[in-house]
Amino acid sequence: MVNVRGKWALITGASRGVGYQIAIFMAKQGCNLILHSRSLEHTRKVEEEVKALGVEAYGVQAELANHEEVVAMLDEIEANGTEVDIVFNNAAVQIAYRTDYWSTPVEDFEMSFRINFISITTICNRLIPKMIERGFGRVINTTSGIRNEPEQAGYAASKAALDKFTKDLASRLEGTNVMINITDPGWCRTDLGGPQAPCAVESVVPGIAVGAFVDDKKSARFFPAQDFVGMTLEDAVSKAEKIEANPYTI
Repeated sequence: MVNVRGKWALITGASRGVGYQIAIFMAKQGCNLILHSRSLEHTRKVEEEVKALGVEAYGVQAELANHEEVVAMLDEIEANGTEVDIVFNNAAVQIAYRTDYWSTPVEDFEMSFRINFISITTICNRLIPKMIERGFGRVINTTSGIRNEPEQAGYAASKAALDKFTKDLASRLEGTNVMINITDPGWCRTDLGGPQAPCAVESVVPGIAVGAFVDDKKSARFFPAQDFVGMTLEDAVSKAEKIEANPYTI
């Protein structure tokens, strides 16, 4: 199991919901944190909380729909001299529920893909080559279990694209100590999931973060967070490493 103490993790959407749970959990394991949100004001509270747990942390801001802001965020991290070891691509947007799905506006797809897919490819393409050079890296991309719901076509299609990107990229990481995997928090009571969701947001740990701790150099696994509820981190890692890796082969 990977010891993350002293390593640096970037968490997108860290100010609330699942991202907040990831931040607190990783800080408790001794991991230093880069906390992303759309505004530095949004992450001020969680930054104070994780620092109180004894780790280093700072906030960065970017509107993920704006490519230039994503690049500027990555430039800032690099200018700070931070070597990012772990990435949680957690932030996402669910535009709308379109009962008349035949009339889904193109803007649903454009915004969903900008935030849920293109921003993540930008982050991965910038940070993963540096991880390969240093000989260590873990990337955890958050997908969704939504299916058979054309009412949420923009959101679902952007997550499907992310799954494809992750699995394709995984095939090129074989033989390195850089791993890229997929996680799904389940339907949780968050701003995105809504109050009717069956799962408490706290239930996402340790499963949502287990991809940072697996240590067998296998990528393209799918880690459903709700399958790890109530487990210790050690037991969760042991279970995760038994899940079959499924990259697309070259």
